[in-house]
Amino acid sequence: MNSDYTFVADLAGQLPDIPPDTIVSRTFYADEHFKAIVFGFAAGQELSEHTASQPAILHFVKGKADLTLGGDSREAVEGTWVRMPAGLKHSVVARTPVVMLLLLLKASESA
Repeated sequence: MNSDYTFVADLAGQLPDIPPDTIVSRTFYADEHFKAIVFGFAAGQELSEHTASQPAILHFVKGKADLTLGGDSREAVEGTWVRMPAGLKHSVVARTPVVMLLLLLKASESA
């Protein structure tokens, strides 16, 4: 067994069933470089506008969502990938059941 990598065959499988009217999340990996969190949204659920104190990456694994990034409105679908700088206002509204990967990037010590 090799301990030099982490392999997750099914991101959606990291979540329990997503009951109606809920958002669930699970941190499944964290180290000194980043934290990986998988989110599951029931259709119609919303993460209202907020900011992150760290740069972040969103990857939509399943479903469709309305996404705001700063002043822009975008549609997110399966395969959508977004890099956001720290402090960018953003929100997510699930149009269908959604599975989304969030990577919170940590600043390096030398930065």
